[in-house]
Amino acid sequence: MAWLSVSIAADCAHAEALADALLGAGALSASIEDADAGTDKETPQFGEPGSLTTPGWERSRVIALFDAGTDAGPLIAACARTAGLSTPPAYSQEAVAEQDWVQLTQSQFDPIRVSERLWIVPSWHQAPDPNAIVLVLDPGMAFGTGSHPTTRLCLEWLERFLSPGDSILDYGCGSGILAIAAAKLGAREVVGVDIDVQAISAATSNAERNDVSARFANSTEKLVGQFDIVVANILSNPLRALAPALCAHVRPGGQLVLSGILAEQADELIGVYATYLRLSVADTREGWVCLAGTRI
Repeated sequence: MAWLSVSIAADCAHAEALADALLGAGALSASIEDADAGTDKETPQFGEPGSLTTPGWERSRVIALFDAGTDAGPLIAACARTAGLSTPPAYSQEAVAEQDWVQLTQSQFDPIRVSERLWIVPSWHQAPDPNAIVLVLDPGMAFGTGSHPTTRLCLEWLERFLSPGDSILDYGCGSGILAIAAAKLGAREVVGVDIDVQAISAATSNAERNDVSARFANSTEKLVGQFDIVVANILSNPLRALAPALCAHVRPGGQLVLSGILAEQADELIGVYATYLRLSVADTREGWVCLAGTRI
């Protein structure tokens, strides 16, 4: 079976309405993209929590997928009128051949070697090193597959400094990758929290798949107790707001590990946390930093 993919020019004022109209007219899918993606005019849409962004792209592109044989011209003209456009927009179309989409998607994700003994392996792959510590993790809805520099910085820190028997809190656990790694590295108590219920579900499922014991909960629930290690791989804005809470969960003599921080943000974060403990740059990668410090 083949499909017809149609790319339609639109502006930010009409792109969403046009996509909705196309779906209502029988499109199998419809997405909105930056028409200038891949050029020096590309415009980012998502900043840190609390930052302001312009909704949509002034030069947008709506990509819609239809059954093969669809007469795109009249359909697009009708949908354009529904979306409030006075004239039919420019568009292009191409046939999309039948493919094994699952196999195609899986082929894009190979095992990731974090260190000499730590690997992240999708469930459809065999572990490259049978003697390695293997984190079985599939790409999914929750952040944290090990490919992002901040995740790898935290994993490398845990491998170097976590001692068997340590307790750990993974704040903003995402997929649970850091919590699972800590458990496999010998942590005795592993707790992960996240504000996203999908992340909690994904992390719980991933822990079960890896046969490790970890507890995951919503970060809006009251969290009590102190830990030998508190790790938070999120973003600088929430890390600023969370400074008192994160430090309160580090036991005296315990360590705080922060990432999701750009190199130019490091000094400011170190200053924010100076009231509670002294942080320093533990490692850097591709413009991102990992900060760590011990609570006295």
